[in-house]
Amino acid sequence: MTVPGFKGCTGCGNCCRVKGYVRLKPGEAEAIAGALDMAVYDFTAEHTRVTDDRRTLSLTEQHDGSCVFLDGDHCTINDVKPRQCLDFPYAWRFDGWEAICEGSDEGPGQKPAIPSGAACPPLEDSGVEESQPSHGVEIPRLRSG
Repeated sequence: MTVPGFKGCTGCGNCCRVKGYVRLKPGEAEAIAGALDMAVYDFTAEHTRVTDDRRTLSLTEQHDGSCVFLDGDHCTINDVKPRQCLDFPYAWRFDGWEAICEGSDEGPGQKPAIPSGAACPPLEDSGVEESQPSHGVEIPRLRSG
């Protein structure tokens, strides 16, 4: 699957700076805790919060609204990052994403895309169907294609 106007993930981290939930799917808290060499209870107590609808856990945010695991432009849990992160912008995107994403034709930077699968695998590699987004992030409007 391709996304019009998206040439590939550059690893800029700009999508990680957008305020909102990063909802964890079953097994993701355990995977992240394991990668951080933490007990699951300690990880959830320190790095997650219950979403307002009380249906899932979400990663916490830094004071500026960016993901708690974003360090500069680098995801410190890249190898075990949540499916929601991997699915951007293939299965979901927010209005105005093109203006902040350096992988977009309209993005702010000129960074080259990183090899496919290194940070943002294409949707066909994720096992997620476009008609069934794998997240519950609260965004103003979900756009397809």
